[in-house]
Amino acid sequence: MKKIFKNIFLQKRFFLVLTGVIFSFLVSYIFENFIFIAKIFFFLFLILILVDTVLLFFSKGNIIADRIVPDKLSNGDENSIKIKVTNQYLFSCNVNIIDELPFQFQKRDFSFLGILKSGEQKFYSYTIRPVERGVYSFGDLNIFASSPIGFLANKYTFSHNKEVPVYPSFLQLRKYDLLAFSNRLLEFGIKKIRRIGHTMEFEQIKDYIQGDDIRNINWKATAKRGQFMVNQFQDEKSQPIYSIIDKGRVMKMPFNALTLLDYAINATLVISSIALKKNDKAGMFSFSNKIENRVVAERRSSQMNLILETLYNLNTNFVESDFSRLYIDTKRNLPQRSLLLLYTNFETLDALHRQLPYLQAIAKQHLLVVIFFENSELISYAKEKPNSTLAVFEQAIAEKFIYEKQLVVNELRKYGIQTILTKPEDLTINTINKYLEIKAKGLL
Repeated sequence: MKKIFKNIFLQKRFFLVLTGVIFSFLVSYIFENFIFIAKIFFFLFLILILVDTVLLFFSKGNIIADRIVPDKLSNGDENSIKIKVTNQYLFSCNVNIIDELPFQFQKRDFSFLGILKSGEQKFYSYTIRPVERGVYSFGDLNIFASSPIGFLANKYTFSHNKEVPVYPSFLQLRKYDLLAFSNRLLEFGIKKIRRIGHTMEFEQIKDYIQGDDIRNINWKATAKRGQFMVNQFQDEKSQPIYSIIDKGRVMKMPFNALTLLDYAINATLVISSIALKKNDKAGMFSFSNKIENRVVAERRSSQMNLILETLYNLNTNFVESDFSRLYIDTKRNLPQRSLLLLYTNFETLDALHRQLPYLQAIAKQHLLVVIFFENSELISYAKEKPNSTLAVFEQAIAEKFIYEKQLVVNELRKYGIQTILTKPEDLTINTINKYLEIKAKGLL
């Protein structure tokens, strides 16, 4: 009986009807003949409570529920969570589903309502968007079931305490893999890059067909076969592609609740997969005041799992980044010319000039692409119509910072360093386009 009383919860309808009963007794003080009707209401109220109690706590049946959570969640994406609820009562039930979300979401009143017929099973789904990597702990799943009378509710608690890791955006990775497989990349901003010339890696001699470049005709083979033969070339393979992630404090700035660091981590995962599919070697490392999280560029079948686990465990205290240490490390550990995709951020021209000598030195040995970010919120604010003198002043400052970003791009290009200035949400697409452009032009 203690367990039953512990699970009894009074519903809103109980208090509304009780208020009506009390009001009827108050009216009977004014109209004495109304006391009989008030008593009828009161006894009917007690009977309904008794019937409701019997239905919920002493009749056959109960509520069964289960939370269906993926083995891992994707950072920065909408992840689907499902709750399966089955009504084993002999009557329809109103259910109030309260799920205890991980504390990172700061939601203590997350719930939704439903109606289940007798014997019916339903799936309820919702999405969550984590913005931090790490372990997320789900608490209990609570179901409050009430009969059609609706005075009382029986609480069912399902202890589904579960810890789920949040990894870099593998959903984004799957999306681009699927788009590439279905040849729909153009719809999502991946440019079709025109090949300029050809790379120097010979593949085979083949029969000439209409549309082949006549400059590739192999005259010796043509003379032997008595028909036109052409040399066929292919993209150079097994070129090292390194993603270098700046873990310094400049990468702490959040956009849409996700830090620049996590945008860079998500882009690294996708570009590594594409590089491997292009038969290149994919690797990565990070730096701040020291070099960490190194994955040597390889083409092994296990390379993507290794990169994913390394990105998941990438931690930072956002200290000042040491670009001199980055230069020394690349000179010492990267003897082969490589494509280096450097994810960092420069807010001012002065900030760039402090690091420019090291970037120039790296660019002499490798093909360096410096990737940094537009302040999309600042751009949106600068486009708003000012409503005061102070707003005009603030927008002028915002436009100055926006202009400085473009000066940074121009300064890097002046020294022959490739750049990408991108909105955080467009980082992955723009990085893919730059990689494909470099491959098409044979710059590496």
